[in-house]
Formats: sequence, C-alpha cells, structure tokens
Amino acid sequence: MSKDLHPTMDPTKMGAGRSIAVLTSGGDAQGMNAAVRATVRVGLYTGAKVYFVHEGYQGLVDGGDNIRPATWESVSMMLQLGGTVIGSARCKDFRSREGRMKSACNLVKLGITNLCVIGGDGSLTGANEFRTEWSGLLADLVRAGKITEDEAKKSSHLNIVGMVGSIDNDFCGTDMTIGTDSALHRIIEVVDAITTTAQSHQRTFILEVMGRHCGYLALVTALACGADWVFIPEMPPDDGWDNHLCRRLADQRARGSRLNVIIVAEGAISRDGKPISSDKIKKLVTDRLGFDTRTTVLGHVQRGGTPSAFDRILGSRMGVEAVMALLEATPETPACVVSLSGNQAVRLPLMECVQVTKDVTAAMAEGRFEDAIKLRGKSFENNWNTYKLLAHINPPDVKSNINVAIMNVGAPCAGMNAAVRSAVRMGIIQGHNMLAVHDGFDGLAHGQVEPINWTSVSGWTGMGGSQLGTKRTLPAKLMEDISQNIAKFNIHALVIIGGFEAYVGGLELVQAREKYEEMCIPMVVIPATVSNNVPGSDFSIGADTALNTITSTCDRIKQSAAGTKRRVFLVETMGGYCGYLATMAGLAAGADAAYIFEEKFNIKDLEVNVEHLLEKMKTTVKRGLVLRNENSNANYTTDFIFNLYSEEGKGIFDCRKNVLGHMQQGGTPTPFDRNFGTKMGAKSVLWVTEKLKECYRHGRIFANTPASACVLGMKKRALTFQPLADLKGDTDFEHRIPKTQWWLKIRPIMKILAKYNIKLDTSEHADMEHVIKKRTTLGN
Repeated sequence: MSKDLHPTMDPTKMGAGRSIAVLTSGGDAQGMNAAVRATVRVGLYTGAKVYFVHEGYQGLVDGGDNIRPATWESVSMMLQLGGTVIGSARCKDFRSREGRMKSACNLVKLGITNLCVIGGDGSLTGANEFRTEWSGLLADLVRAGKITEDEAKKSSHLNIVGMVGSIDNDFCGTDMTIGTDSALHRIIEVVDAITTTAQSHQRTFILEVMGRHCGYLALVTALACGADWVFIPEMPPDDGWDNHLCRRLADQRARGSRLNVIIVAEGAISRDGKPISSDKIKKLVTDRLGFDTRTTVLGHVQRGGTPSAFDRILGSRMGVEAVMALLEATPETPACVVSLSGNQAVRLPLMECVQVTKDVTAAMAEGRFEDAIKLRGKSFENNWNTYKLLAHINPPDVKSNINVAIMNVGAPCAGMNAAVRSAVRMGIIQGHNMLAVHDGFDGLAHGQVEPINWTSVSGWTGMGGSQLGTKRTLPAKLMEDISQNIAKFNIHALVIIGGFEAYVGGLELVQAREKYEEMCIPMVVIPATVSNNVPGSDFSIGADTALNTITSTCDRIKQSAAGTKRRVFLVETMGGYCGYLATMAGLAAGADAAYIFEEKFNIKDLEVNVEHLLEKMKTTVKRGLVLRNENSNANYTTDFIFNLYSEEGKGIFDCRKNVLGHMQQGGTPTPFDRNFGTKMGAKSVLWVTEKLKECYRHGRIFANTPASACVLGMKKRALTFQPLADLKGDTDFEHRIPKTQWWLKIRPIMKILAKYNIKLDTSEHADMEHVIKKRTTLGN
C-alpha cells in the first residue's frame, strides 16, 4: 500500500470537472449491476459527472441516446438484479477503426475522458486498443472537421480502467471475476437437486457446466460436491482414462455408494486435443458398466438469477477502486484492471493480465498442461491439487498407526461437515486411523469417540449443520476426563473445527500441557462460525452461507418496502459482538446503515440516520433498510431504535422490525463454504502429519512447543498456520472478537453508497502490481 500523492486532497472534489462513462460488454455476469451502481455513486460522490453507455461498445459507436447521464437514484434497486441493466452486446463495429473513430467523437463531444469497462478479456483488450489509438483518432477527427482543435485539446488523453465480469473466472491475475461465485451457486443448486433423484434410483449423473477454455467452474463444482471425476480443458486425463474412470465408478458402487457424479467443462479435451463430450462419457459408462446414466447440460441457467452476496460485495468494492484508479491515473499510467486478491483490492496492468491469459491458451495448445494450471494462478492450482488428493489416490496398504481425532465445537454452521469429510479422507489417504468425537469437548470427556471411515462421510459436503454434533462447553473443567480419554483412545493429534469456543478451548488444552502430558499432541483449530470472529483468520467457514441468507432475506424485505413506499425496515443480525455479518450484509443488500459494536454510536448518530432517511423519503427511493448487530449496544437495542425511528418518522415513514435469528445458522452450505471447508480440512491433516513426524521421539509423540498447536486461517492471500499462543495478544476475550479486523476498512464504502457525506480515506489505496512477477515465482 502506498501513501496517496495528495493526502490532503478532499475525495469529494477529486472528480470535479471530470466525466466518467461506464459500460458493460461481452457476456453478462451476475454482479455487473453492483459494479455499475458503485461506479456511478462513487463517481458522483467525488464530484464527477457520470454517464451510462447502454448496449456496450455498440452504444459507444452509435452514441446519441445510448450515452446518458446517470443519477444517484437511477442505480437504485439494481444490486439484486442479475445480468446487466444497461445492456451488453457483441459489437463488430467497434473492431473497425471507423467504429472507434465514431466512439471517440461521441465521447469528446460530451467531454468524457474516463472510461470504465466491465467485461471479459476481449472487451478489455478492445478498450486498451482504443486508448492507444486515442490521439490518432482525435487527429483524424480534427482533420475531418468532426471536432475542433479546442475540443481535441480538452480531451487529449483517455483513461481506461477495467473490471472483469465473466462467470468462467478465466482472466489471469484475478482471484475471482464478477459472476463466478453466482454461477457456482446456480450449479450447486442443480447438483443438490440432482443428487436426491440420483440416489433414489442408483444413477450416474454427468453434469456439463460452462467453461470453453477454463475449467474453474467444473473444478470447484467437483470439489464442492465430492464428484467422482472432473474433466477440465487445462488438464486432460491420462491415456487409458476410460478404463480408470470405469474402475473408479465400479469401486464406488462396491463401497455402497448409490450415485456417481461426473462433472465436465464444455471445453474438456483428451490428450490428443479431441473433445470429450458428456454424450461420449455417457456412452462409455452405459456400454461398459451398464449403469443407468443421465446427462444434464446446464447452459445459460449459470448466467442467470440473482447475484450472490460475494459478487455484490466484489462488484461494489471494485467499482470504488475503479473510480479512484481513473481519477488518479496520469497519461503515463498503463490501463489497469481492478481486482481482488484474497480480501485486498489490487490494481494490475491490463495488458499483462491479458498476456498471461493468452499464455494459458498457448500452453494448452502446445500440450504444456502443468504450465497451464500454474499460469491460472495459485487459487486454481490449490483447487486442482486438493481435488487430486481427495479423489484420485487410493488409501495406502501400509498404515501409520496414528490416531487422529476430529471434533466440532461451538454453534453449528454450514460447511463444518465439508471440513470433517475432507479431513477424514485426507487422514485415511495418509494411512491414519480417523476418530470422530461427538458433541465437542463434552463428548471427548465422556468417551463419545468412535472410528470414522471413508464411506461414513459420503455426501457430507452439501449438508448443513454438524453431523458429528457440537456443543459450546469449554474443556477447562473437564481436563481430567479429557486427558484420560486421550490416553484411552490413544489419540495422537486433534483437529478442532468450530468458532470462538474452539479457539478458547484449544488455548485451554495448550495451557493444560503443563499438568497433563496427554495434551502434548499436535492440535489444529479450523475456524467455523457464522460470526467470523476467530482470531488468526480473515474468514470462517459458515460466514458466507449466513451472509447469503441475510442478503436474500433483505432483498425480500426491500421488495416489500418498495411496494408499500415510505417504509423503513430494521433488521437484527447475529454475530455476537462481531459486526462482520451486519456490515457485509449491509454492503450486499444496499442498507442505509449498519449498527455494530466495533464502531461506537450515540444518540447523535441515530439522529443523523433518521435525518438521512427523512431526506431519502423526499426522493423517488421511498424505502429504507437498516441493519443492527445483536450486541452492538446494550442500551440502544433493536426495540429502542425501532421506537425512535417510529416516533421521529411519524407522518413521513413508518417502521417495521425483523429479527432473523437462527435461520442464519442453517441451510445448505454455499459453494464458497464447501470449497473453503474442503481445502481447510485437507490442509489441516497434512500439517498434522508433518508435525507428528517432527514430534516423534523414542517411539512416542511429544509435542509441547507453541508451534504444535495452531489456528489454520486465511490471512490476506494465503492459508497460514499461527500458534494459538501468539494470537492471545490480538484477542478481546471479553467480547469474543479479534482486536484487528480487516473488514472495518470497507465500512465507509457502505456509507458512501448510501449517500452519507463522509470522507473516504484515500491514503491507503491499491498500488499497481505486476502479474509477470507472479509468474516467475510459480515454482515456489
């Protein structure tokens, strides 16, 4: 992060006298509207004029009514809509110089010199070409008498910023493109529905998903549903795959599985470059094995529907970053794309990303498949390696004689079972005996421990709640019994999956090492809680599912409020003292305010919010949505705020309240939570295996260093292990939250998008990074 060049510059004046145009191009993707909305509102916030370009590049060429000024209200109620409200089109005209000249003329006439393009790599490459030719196009227009010298001088330079909107996630340099997460939601909904019918009839299902040149959707779907096989363009199966596939399917049936699932990307190929279609696989399975086999081709369903919470937040954060990048750009700055890496906004030179994306295609064409997977980036490579480990290796003949116990602690959340499943299977692959502990530390103290095998966890990825059973009890008072059972069941390592109780319980076990030698075993805590309040990790398993539940409920509430007009809804969310859910749901649902414990508020702040809503009722947007975290303030309760709003809004708006409650802990896990849980479970057992080797002394295991008891968490851009003891300093034990929380930095975005007159801190912005640099470190 760099300090801004003008730290004293008022962000609300950054765009004064400037004009920004926003367009969506190429295939549509859910979440594009969130990006358009944020670009428009932040553009207006900085004092710039903002224009919509309707129908993509075609609108830019045709001009006229296609390029219209955008207002604050014109982007209201857009967040929850799929597709793109301003339209998109494939455009041949823009590919010709004549078409680009018309476009340049239209922009110059309106004084627009900043262009924000939301689309795939083709659309962004076109934008860059337009920018490079700009001065030449203006010179031609002056010569032809279409624009004056003075107009050309005023618009001498064009700034371009891109945001990648593509459901395939096929653009290199970005972790996730806008629309990918939502497409995964659509696919997983279908997979879950198909699974129930397939199990009833003992069928094999072949599911074809989009991805002509990129297997991301297929790969993550396979991970998230525990598929038997996946075909992706980046890594064709080895020769003889047909025999291998049939052997695997027959083996799964022999183990008692009632269904087989095969995922195929539409661009799947064999080693010799020939397409592998779902029909070809169906014929193979039917002819060889005689299994009842069905194929489902998902098609455009994947592009449709409402955007997920992640895509709305991604689109909103990118929109903010795009406006900042445009207003800070100089003629020397290369055109850039804004993107997310881990949870950080980054800026990347557009043409470097395009080049790496082309390199992947070249690597695939030349048969360098390992390179293709590496060039796709770390996230893709990790997914592929996890999939290979969990699906392709048969358990070893030689056992390690190690017993690894797995337990759930704290409140249940979606995704816990996915973590248990992958930990169990990874353990079996490593040759360990896996033990399931039921009902948390209580179960460990009372000996509720039993072996768990490969088939016991079949189908667990898509199940909500906790199959092992979970309790909030902490171990401190049960230490004697726990130590006896660790000895009795000969437990050599412990995997604890849960929330803040899992973290505190882990700490208590570590402290008990001084007294009980049985506790001197490797332990790992995997954060799993809707509250996302575990120190050592930016994300917890389960938080994404809860966030989507809140967001979809808020959508329905907003719809009701929009119908009745002049109504404000107050929604109470879970999270304990952690304001993550309230803040992120506020951003994803377009709330007017979100009250949280971490950001203290007083009666004056409540008055400001009421004033803001009274002003809002004078506009065409006659509705309000306010979120409140359950423990945000002991005195300003949900009832108090509801009563205050009802009284102050009399005659102008009425108020309704909604406490969401335990529905936030239920439901089937989202694709993110399934995938995250699967990766965390697998990684934890690999770590435990390494630690056991380090701690093996004279025929027994003895682990008492701080580094032998860790939290596995997502920090910025990587999964890392941090000793439990090291995290104590960053923990507010009274309120059960970490002292530093990354998401607090994005709260101002929510307020700006809700039209609060606050100062956006531009002192910390994303620096331009390089993708090429990333490529040289691929071997690490």
